[in-house]
Amino acid sequence: MPAFAQSGRGMTISDQLARHARKIPDEIALRFAGTGRTYRELDERVSRLANALADRGVEPGDRVAVLGRNGLEVVESYLAVARLGAICVPINFRLVADEVAYALTDSGARAAIVDELFAETLDKAWETASDVDVRLVVGDSGDYESALAAASPEHVEIAVDEQSPAFIMYTSGTTGRPKGAVLTHHNLLMHTFSSMVHHGITGEDQVWLVGVPLFHIAGVSGMLPYLLQGGRIVLTASGRFDPAEIVELMARERITACFLVPAQWQAICDLPDLADHDLSALRRITWGAAPASTTLLRSMFEKFPDTDITTAFGQTECCPVTTVLRAEDALHKIGSVGTPMINVEVRIVDDDMNDVAPGEVGEIVYRGPTVMREYWGKPAETAEAFRGGWFHSGDLVRQDEDGYLYVVDRKKDMIISGGENIYCAEVEDVLAAHPGIAEVALIGVPDDRWGESPLAVISPRDPADPPSLEDISIWCRDRLAGYKRPRRLAVVTELPRNPSGKVLKTQLRTEHAAGQLSIEE
Repeated sequence: MPAFAQSGRGMTISDQLARHARKIPDEIALRFAGTGRTYRELDERVSRLANALADRGVEPGDRVAVLGRNGLEVVESYLAVARLGAICVPINFRLVADEVAYALTDSGARAAIVDELFAETLDKAWETASDVDVRLVVGDSGDYESALAAASPEHVEIAVDEQSPAFIMYTSGTTGRPKGAVLTHHNLLMHTFSSMVHHGITGEDQVWLVGVPLFHIAGVSGMLPYLLQGGRIVLTASGRFDPAEIVELMARERITACFLVPAQWQAICDLPDLADHDLSALRRITWGAAPASTTLLRSMFEKFPDTDITTAFGQTECCPVTTVLRAEDALHKIGSVGTPMINVEVRIVDDDMNDVAPGEVGEIVYRGPTVMREYWGKPAETAEAFRGGWFHSGDLVRQDEDGYLYVVDRKKDMIISGGENIYCAEVEDVLAAHPGIAEVALIGVPDDRWGESPLAVISPRDPADPPSLEDISIWCRDRLAGYKRPRRLAVVTELPRNPSGKVLKTQLRTEHAAGQLSIEE
């Protein structure tokens, strides 16, 4: 296709921004901490940043890492990278330097945009990620603003193919290091359309609250329907979650829809003065990313009787939502994750890819335009994930007689704590190196606040002097991000194993649920 024709057909997130900058230039596109950007202002800053990166040698297809707390600059960075035809690599700001270095090296990042708070972490990571030769620092001590001021405000005339990669989102698997899910512009566009259909997102009066970190796919994809509609996106600060502040923000900004993880909704429902706030603009609230108890769900129905409550389920590789429990089904199908979104085809299969009968447990597999292109630089893992022509989720589910899906377990024991994915192999590898630990298994246990909490079950080298939870926390401090570190500890004589030597994690979870493990908190 000729470049001029491709440009005229453009539907990337950058194209959508440019259209609204022409159509509704003075409407507010973004708000954060009392500061806003109109569509005109946002579009110009995005062009300036794209040109600043290009002036420093960043080209289409190059990977650009973004390491920062929620803020206007992170959104600008995502849009500028897309406008340039480069590939954005969001990085979890909670990671330590070694973990950041892995993401930079694995993605082959050429450039990085970093919050000044994490500049030192990036510097340490940079020592082993030598391909990164462009850096812009956001903050009072950084050069981000001066780089924008010096760059051209002219629109970058690059025709970006919708089938080309837009993001590499690192997702915690269950074995080995994280894998980079390659999401194309087309993947994200189709997910945006699907979300709009399912949730009825129409009109420029929509105001979306970003209540999760922007390095999460939920933070990225949640914004896109509102950007496409010309609505308003309101960002929340990263770090400590204050339910009272969030509710006040919802009322002040006249939020119409938002997504939060169950732990956040629990804290909001527990507010004694929740009813005193004017949340009449709120039309839809969504939860997902971690398990929610039926007690919490009933509390949400009670506290928000006039608001649609929906459930979103999926994974990063699918942009991320694959199934939705609509508001009209929320009570009579409580506990379900609903039915597949439009453009998502599902099957529930056994290990031989045979469909299982309704009511039986199997792995849910996916096919459709929202499914990622590949795992970056990992052809073997990609082939395994797509065996049989379907993407294998690793989630075990059952389907009722009406076609509604219920999650039973994760096939390979991944832990989700407060919306963060924790894969056991990485944590176990760090703990196994502790001089006082002979063997270790990590399991997820129920947690009222986080949904799940990582519990380390260890067999000590010296039974008379086992490591304490404090010892393990100190050991992990420079080796693992905080959310990955075990919050609980159980000491046992030996780990239960099957005849082939595999640790029986199902047995460990059962024993803990029955109160047979000694927990040190």
